[in-house]
Amino acid sequence: MRVYTGMPQDNLNNSADAAAEAENAGFDGIVSSENQHAPFLPHAAAIPVTSKIKLMTGIAIAFARSPMAVAETCFDLQHSSGGRFILGLGSQVRAHNVRRFSVPWSAPVPRMKEYIEALRAIWSCFEKDEKLEYEGEHYQFNLMTPNFKPPASGQPMVPITIAAVGPAMLRLAGEVCDGVRLHPFCTRKYIDQVVIKELETGMKRSDRKRESLEIVGGGYIVTGPDEETVAKNLEWVRYRVAFYGSTPNYFPVWEVHGLEDLGKKLHQMSREKLWDEMPNEIDDDVLKLFAAIGTYENVAKEIETRFGGASDSVASGIRETDDPGMPAGLIQDIQRIASPFKSYNTPW
Repeated sequence: MRVYTGMPQDNLNNSADAAAEAENAGFDGIVSSENQHAPFLPHAAAIPVTSKIKLMTGIAIAFARSPMAVAETCFDLQHSSGGRFILGLGSQVRAHNVRRFSVPWSAPVPRMKEYIEALRAIWSCFEKDEKLEYEGEHYQFNLMTPNFKPPASGQPMVPITIAAVGPAMLRLAGEVCDGVRLHPFCTRKYIDQVVIKELETGMKRSDRKRESLEIVGGGYIVTGPDEETVAKNLEWVRYRVAFYGSTPNYFPVWEVHGLEDLGKKLHQMSREKLWDEMPNEIDDDVLKLFAAIGTYENVAKEIETRFGGASDSVASGIRETDDPGMPAGLIQDIQRIASPFKSYNTPW
């Protein structure tokens, strides 16, 4: 099993330092997100100070950017890192696309499929000097002059993973992607009964193999050096389970546990802006559905029970500082957990 960790993004000097520390600690990869800061720049800062660790966006919002702009950025990161970059994309919800990024909205699954196909067409033009000729409903690319085409990188094609919650996006991940990034608001039962089934349906469409599809995440890891720290971090997760659980898009996760009424109640509380009261609705039994919980000494066993055999990669525990959040011995214990994923299949 791979172990990823996040890194600070508010200052690229801090990003570089954290990346070097994460590599020295033994993490398999570092992940940037698109919340308050752009997701690609921290990896540019990390490349000169690292040599082995994987670099992943988790996630970059796709539709707010042209595939050409993303293709250029990723190609440069892949070349400069020696083939260590992994592109994680997400569609984001309609309101954020339209009102925060001012881009038109359309059905996300067919649009995401075109987006991924377009990226690969552009990269093949860059690397193999193939004629750029992509024609879709949402994206069309048919112009590339020598002045604007970068030289071949000599690296494998960038692996593409997408964030997915619902069945249709999960099927798309299985069909066309190199990995799927599951939302933290996810339970083991939902993974077993919904996620794996839909991924397999998608993989059959394109004859993809499970061993080349990486499943990332699907829950929380709540850990720390002592019980007091674990308890504190658990409250952080309780709030997020309540927050995400109030969103109708995530109600299918409640449904597999017969907890639809809890989701509806949280949704109503969110409409009434009762944010501080919502965590009180998440009891410890519900919380355990979403998390592997334990101190550094015993959490590896909980991770194996909660994620083993399903998820191939997990993120380090909740943390309030720039410390990566796991000692080297724990990272190694998690890495010894078997997973179905072996490697990306990204030949040109």
